[in-house]
Amino acid sequence: MIPAAFEYEKVKTVDEALAALSDSDTKILAGGHSLIPAMKLRLNRPAKLVDIGGITALKDIKEQDGEIVIGAAATHADIMYHNLIKKHLPLFAEGAATIGDLQVRNHGTIGGSLAHADPAADWPAMVLAADAVIELKSSNGRRRIPATEFFTGLFSTALQPNEIITEIRIPVPPDGTKSTYQKFVQPASRFALAACAVMRFTDGRTNIAFTGVAENAFRDGGAEQAIAGKALDDASIKAAVNAALQGVSVLGDHYASVPYRMHLAKVYLKKALHKVGA
Repeated sequence: MIPAAFEYEKVKTVDEALAALSDSDTKILAGGHSLIPAMKLRLNRPAKLVDIGGITALKDIKEQDGEIVIGAAATHADIMYHNLIKKHLPLFAEGAATIGDLQVRNHGTIGGSLAHADPAADWPAMVLAADAVIELKSSNGRRRIPATEFFTGLFSTALQPNEIITEIRIPVPPDGTKSTYQKFVQPASRFALAACAVMRFTDGRTNIAFTGVAENAFRDGGAEQAIAGKALDDASIKAAVNAALQGVSVLGDHYASVPYRMHLAKVYLKKALHKVGA
């Protein structure tokens, strides 16, 4: 469990971090709770690590221009306890509380989780349900990409080798919006065997996202369409559950077979819809 040799550079600003991204063999280190385990198993062998953990500008959580702006280096605990998050994005506080253990929540970061894109990670489903936009920066400038376009496959995203995630921007939900994150936990790792994030707006629009189910987190358009604009009662919830996961290639492994994981996902969708409908 010893990583291959690598160079290490600690930077103080985003511009220094971008300058240090010399090639595709360089990796950004934030909290390290995704990257370091992979390096110890030698599944990832970067030639150089650029440590951005000391960049205070990436830790901010604020409201700006009708959006909640979360810095990429904000830890799970930072988000979990922040009053702005509790008020406007309760599913983020709820979901952050389910991540790992105390040490992981205090050091792991939202940006690191999104960049790593583990198929069982929690943040991908939550940012999808919240209509988040992920801001990226490179030496060529900034760009923003909707979360719905960010996750492209197994441990794969739209993030380019010369870019870093700087912010996650979420529209402030209108008053009366309800949201939740419901998760069946793998007891050792506390990753999701299946989890569902739901945001229900006052006009009946309902965002539904899954993680732990397929190669990457995803919005379930079929389930959303089945419940959109309808009262959340037993019949409409059943219709959404029946419509969920159509055309999705569900993963099976030694923790959960394909039928069992599909069953879990539907059960946790039902739990989530009942909660936002209460």
